[in-house]
Amino acid sequence: MVRHVVLWKLKDQAEGRSKAENARIMVSMLSELRESIPFIRQLEVGVNVTGSPDAADVALCIGFDSLADQEAYQQHPAHQRVVGFIRTVRTERRVVD
Repeated sequence: MVRHVVLWKLKDQAEGRSKAENARIMVSMLSELRESIPFIRQLEVGVNVTGSPDAADVALCIGFDSLADQEAYQQHPAHQRVVGFIRTVRTERRVVD
C-alpha cells in the first residue's frame, strides 16, 4: 500500500471565513473524495486540537494500492476541485509518500 500524507497550515482568514471554518470545509471536502474516487483504500482527515505554533492545522492520510492509483487520484477532477479550494486558504503544505 502507498500512503500519501499531507499537512496544511491555514490562513487566519480566507474566502471571507475564519481558519476554523475553512478547516471544517476542508475536512468535509476531503472526506467526500472517498465516495467519488473508487481506488482510495483508506482516508483519514482531521483538524489539529492543540495550540502549538509548530502544529499543522489539517492533516490527511490517504492510502492506495499502487503509485499508479495515487497518480490517478492526483489528476481526478474531484480531487482537483478540492485542491483549488485548499490553495486559496492555505499558507503552507507538506507532503510525504
